[in-house]
Amino acid sequence: MSYATINPYNNEVVKEYPYATDEALQEALTTGHALYQRTKKQPIAERAKILHNVAAKLRDYSDELARTCTIDMGKLLRESEGEVELCAIIADWFADHGEDLLKPEVVDTIATGAAEIHHQATGIVMMVEPWNFPYYQIMRVFAPNFMVGNPMILKHAANTPASAQLFADIVKAAGAPDGALTNLFLSYDQVTEAIKDKRVQGVALTGSERGGTAVAEAAGKNLKKNTMELGGMDPFVVLGDANMDDVIDIAWRARLYNTGQVCTSSKRFIVMDNVYDQFVEALKDKFSKVVPGDPLDPNTSLAPMNTKRAKEKLQKQLDEAIKAGANVAYGNEPIDLPGQFFMPTILTDIDKNNPAYAEEMFGPIAAVYKVHSEAEAIELANDNPYGLGGIVFAGDEDHGAEVAAQIETGMVFVNNFMVTLPELPFGGVKLSGYGREMSHIGALAFTNEQLIVKTAKPNLDNVAGGLVATDPVPANQK
Repeated sequence: MSYATINPYNNEVVKEYPYATDEALQEALTTGHALYQRTKKQPIAERAKILHNVAAKLRDYSDELARTCTIDMGKLLRESEGEVELCAIIADWFADHGEDLLKPEVVDTIATGAAEIHHQATGIVMMVEPWNFPYYQIMRVFAPNFMVGNPMILKHAANTPASAQLFADIVKAAGAPDGALTNLFLSYDQVTEAIKDKRVQGVALTGSERGGTAVAEAAGKNLKKNTMELGGMDPFVVLGDANMDDVIDIAWRARLYNTGQVCTSSKRFIVMDNVYDQFVEALKDKFSKVVPGDPLDPNTSLAPMNTKRAKEKLQKQLDEAIKAGANVAYGNEPIDLPGQFFMPTILTDIDKNNPAYAEEMFGPIAAVYKVHSEAEAIELANDNPYGLGGIVFAGDEDHGAEVAAQIETGMVFVNNFMVTLPELPFGGVKLSGYGREMSHIGALAFTNEQLIVKTAKPNLDNVAGGLVATDPVPANQK
């Protein structure tokens, strides 16, 4: 698939972009590595000033960034505006806290002298990012690694090239040096070649399980550290004593935000039997009130899906789920507009033999399950190949947290919408991937934790281990 902006609202081909040449990739590797060598001696505070400038530039160009994002992949303009502001918040946070996060850690040790762990840059990070949050996905990797001193090469999604280039241009305009973030319209073969290169020392991917498998394989073969944020089938657990007004107010938003095209959006609603009927009827009502239309229009509340291909895949999944016995409680009707619109749909009666039971549906389809006990709810939430995020609603938030702790995901939110902030680690387990982005954990994702022990003379009587624990020459032989 070539790089092109095709407006999913009206199917207009806005612009096509040629693939990067192999020479351009080599130039980016050379420039990035040279920057890495220079950055080793640069005070972190200097990079913090530039990162604050990036945040300011993002806000200055917020309107252009938001519009570009919406035309690239179709999300509501107000959602694009929120994404730009979130990126600015992330940049400011890492600029404010990066130096503290990266300062040497003192280690108490029985060895004579002082021990410290230094967090050092390692080299170029290869970024492979998806279309659903064209700016935020970049910023999650860019902000911490810029503070660390790791240059980055970006391979973005084929349908969001304008967003990728605009972001990189703004980073450059903010004063970031050449090589700090280089956007290239690469093929996956070129990504593999980049990963093989010794100047690349890390790989960060957010995307599908299929893409993650291919990139992780290349990283593994070349012994390159990598992080993977993949798909999810996040549970939304509603206990019998939950405040149903709050539940309904959050549930439809959790499923339809970004037209349901979010790794962490709630896709499986697991509802106690005493509130199940109320929940389904209320969800139908909310879904029926969304207004499809131009995502640039503030009156629109249902945007198109990102591509024709994505819409067709989702419809195929829905058809197969129905064929396997799922019941359509609402939806599955065409929307009479030219773009890639998909009517919000509610499925019930999904059994374990249905492909929908263990398959991520990346769009506005809600799968609703009825359970009869808390234990059954937890078991169902965990009976899934993915483990990214989740939501639990309970009458008592402390009890909700106890339930949340039993759910096998990287993140769970109690009595609230799923949120993302720079101080919170983001990532999952099982087929949802490994590693974390953002927070203090993400700041150290691609660093060398170098141990430095300063000692004038080791105390051999106190040192444990087989290397220098004893004097190899007996006293009577000296």
